[in-house]
Amino acid sequence: MQEKIDPAKVRGEEVSQVEEIAGESMYRCYQCGKCSAACPATPEMDMLPSQVIRYLQLGLPEKVLKANTPWICASCLQCMTVCPKGVDLSKIMEGVRMMQLRHGENRIEMREFDEEYRKRAPQIAFISGLRKFQSLS
Repeated sequence: MQEKIDPAKVRGEEVSQVEEIAGESMYRCYQCGKCSAACPATPEMDMLPSQVIRYLQLGLPEKVLKANTPWICASCLQCMTVCPKGVDLSKIMEGVRMMQLRHGENRIEMREFDEEYRKRAPQIAFISGLRKFQSLS
């Protein structure tokens, strides 16, 4: 399937925001695919880690923002360890997660947890999960 690339979006606002949040440049990546080969979570992902970077490089953040891959990333740093350019993909995944949350896309809802679980769950873990997966808006 061919994608239409808009030159104006290649270094567009959303892609720049992901880079700013992540503090990491995705343009150093030359698509060797080592990150995807090293990632232990790829069987669960709907998009390979190298594809996430490529879509962002091509100015197609909407593809990445619809994916579950950033939420499956465990930030284990395997990708950065094998990357010949030292790109920290886990930071980019975090930037994408933050963008999704800024768009108001929640990944969990408080009401999805039954009352019994909410009573026995460690509060710090519960709050940490809500901060990571729920929009503030």
